[in-house]
Amino acid sequence: MILTDNETKVDLLNSESIAHTIVKVIRERPEHPVTIGVHGDWGAGKSSVLEMIEVRVKKEDLKDKVVCIKFNGWRFQGFEDAKIALIENIVTELIEQRPLLTKASEEVIDIFQRIDWLKVAKKSVGLGITAFTGIPTGAVVETFLTGLQNLAANPLEGVTKEGADDLFKQASSLLKPKDPSKNVPKEISEFRKSFDKLLKAAGVEQLIVLVDDLDRCLPDTAIETLEAIRLFIFTKKTAFVIAADEGMIEYAVRRHFPDLPDTLMHQSYTRNYLEKLIQIPFKIPILGETETKIYVTLLLVGSEIGEGKDFDKLIAVARERLKKPWESLPLDAETIRSTLGEKAKGVQNTVLLSDQIGPILANGAKGNPRVIKRFLNTLLLRQLTAEARGFGSSISLPALAKLMIAERFIPRLFEQIATSAATASNGICEELKYLEINVAAKEEETESDTLNGIEKVKTSKEKTKTKRQEINNKSESPLFLEWANSENIKDWAKIKPSLADLDLRPYIFVAKDKKDFFGTSTSLGHLTFLIEKLFGKKFSVQTLESEIKDIPASDAIRIFDEMRSRIIGSTDFTKEPDGIPGLMLVVKSHPDLQGRLMNFLESLPTASLGVWVVRGWEGIITSESEKKRFDKLIDNWSTNGNPILMAAAGNVKKIR
Repeated sequence: MILTDNETKVDLLNSESIAHTIVKVIRERPEHPVTIGVHGDWGAGKSSVLEMIEVRVKKEDLKDKVVCIKFNGWRFQGFEDAKIALIENIVTELIEQRPLLTKASEEVIDIFQRIDWLKVAKKSVGLGITAFTGIPTGAVVETFLTGLQNLAANPLEGVTKEGADDLFKQASSLLKPKDPSKNVPKEISEFRKSFDKLLKAAGVEQLIVLVDDLDRCLPDTAIETLEAIRLFIFTKKTAFVIAADEGMIEYAVRRHFPDLPDTLMHQSYTRNYLEKLIQIPFKIPILGETETKIYVTLLLVGSEIGEGKDFDKLIAVARERLKKPWESLPLDAETIRSTLGEKAKGVQNTVLLSDQIGPILANGAKGNPRVIKRFLNTLLLRQLTAEARGFGSSISLPALAKLMIAERFIPRLFEQIATSAATASNGICEELKYLEINVAAKEEETESDTLNGIEKVKTSKEKTKTKRQEINNKSESPLFLEWANSENIKDWAKIKPSLADLDLRPYIFVAKDKKDFFGTSTSLGHLTFLIEKLFGKKFSVQTLESEIKDIPASDAIRIFDEMRSRIIGSTDFTKEPDGIPGLMLVVKSHPDLQGRLMNFLESLPTASLGVWVVRGWEGIITSESEKKRFDKLIDNWSTNGNPILMAAAGNVKKIR
C-alpha cells in the first residue's frame, strides 16, 4: 500500500481546474507572448499541474497548432550550462515535433550557430558575454579570436595547443562578415527575429514551454534558467509556464547578488525579481479539511484497487464533492460502496483507516499533498514493522498518526511525551493525560455556556468539576504547565483519539528513527529534560543555577555522570564540546563533584585538546586537594600536550 511520490496525471486534488484555467489564458491570445507562474510550497503539486497542462493541450487536439515542450532544469544541473541547456532544449524539441523543419534548413542552421556561439563562449577564457542573452557582440568576437590565436601559439598551463587550435576553428567557423553597426541591443533583436523565423517555418501558432523543478535547483542554476527565459519573453507566439516556489527564488536572488545591502530595498528587489519576469502568477491553494479528507481517501483506496474505470468513477464523485468543499461532504463508506460496487468489499479496512486518520492529517499536514503522502507512507511502514516484529496488535493507526503529528510538527513535544512514557511502568504519560483532560474540560465549559436552560448548564459544569480536581493533582508539573500554556500543543491535544490512558511504549519504540528512548538514559526519568537544557547555549545554561542548586546530591551525581558520558563521546576536542558550561554549573552548585570533574579532565585525550580546557575552572575547582590535582594536570599539559595545548598551559603556569 506504499504510495508513490512522483508527479502524476491522475488528478486527485481537482488540479485539473487549475490546468484548464492556465491553458485557457494561454490560448486566448496565442500571438502574444505570456509568462505564467505556478507557485506553491514544496510538495504543493506544481509538477502535477504542469503534467495536466500538457495532457490538456493534447486533449483539445491542438497538436497541429501548438508545440508543448517540457524543461526540467534539475536534470541538467551539473552537466550543462543552464542557459544553453534551456535554449537548445527548446530548439531541438521544436525541430523534432515539426517534420516541416529539417536540420538543413536556413532557419535551423542560423539558430544552431547562435547556440554554438554560447558553447564556444562557455569554453573560452576571458570572453565577455552579456548577462541578458549570452550572445557576444561583433567586437568581442574579434577580440576573442585574436586571443585564441595567441593562446594557440603560446598555450598556458592546463590548456593544450591542440585544444586551443580546435577552439579557434570552432569560433572561426561561426564568425560572420564584420558589421561595425552591430551592438548588444541589435544582437538581442536579431536572435529573436531568428527564432520568429524558426517558428514561422515550423508552422507553429504557439509554443508552450513548461519549466519545472526550479526550486530543486541550486541558486545559480535557477537564476541562469530564469535569465535564459528572459530572452524569449518578448518573442511572439511563446508562452512559458514556470513552476517555482517563490521563497526559493527569493533565496536564489539573494545568493546571486550577495553584495546588495540587506536593506528594505534589497529585500524588495528579491521579492520583485520573479514578479517582473512573470506576468500572471497563479498560487496553488492549500488543501482545506474536507479536501484533505477526500485526498487521503483517494490515495488509500487507489493504492488498493489501482487505476482503472472503477477508480475513475470514484475520482469523478470526489470532484463533484470538491466543487463545494464548504458543504463538507466527504467520501464516506456508503458513497464508496455505491460507486465501487463489489470492489468496495476489498477496501473496507482502507475506508475505515481513512475515516480515522483523515481528520488527523487535516489538522496536522497543513494542506500540503506531499507531506500527506510521506506521512502516510511512514505511518504504513511503521505499522508493517510492528507487525513483522510481533507487536502489530498493540498499535492503533489513528493513535500512531496522532503521535506522528507531534513528531513531525512539534518535535519537542514528541520527545517529552516519549521520554515520559518510556520511563513510566505502565507506559502512560501522566502529563499528557491531564493535558487532554484540561482541554476537554475547557471545551465542555465553552459548550455549556451556549446551552439553553439553567439545569443543562449546571449539569455540564458538574461534569467538569471532577476533571478540574484531577488536573490540580498535576498542576505543579513543569511539563504540564509548559504544555497548558501553549496554544499549539493544546490544539494538538484536541485531535482524536485521546492518548490519555494508552500504553505508548509500542508507539515510541516503532518511532525511534532518530533517538532510542529505551536506552540507558531513560532511567534518568525527569532529569532527562534538565540535562537537555544543560547542553544548551551558555547564556541559557546560566539561568538554571537556582534549579540545579535545589536538586538532591544523588540527582546531581546522575546528571554529572550522564553529561560526562555524552561529552566523552565527542570526536572533536580542539574546541569546547557542547555541555561543558552545563557541567561547570553542576559542579559549581554541588562542590562534592569536584573529584569526578578532575577524573573527567584527566581522561581527556591530550593530543587533541584545545585551549578551552585550561580556562574557566578557577571558581569551579575550589577544594585544595583537587586544586593540587589540577595544577599537576596543567604541568603535564605544558610539557606533554600538543603544541597549542602546551603553549596555553604554559601561559597559565606563568600567571600562577
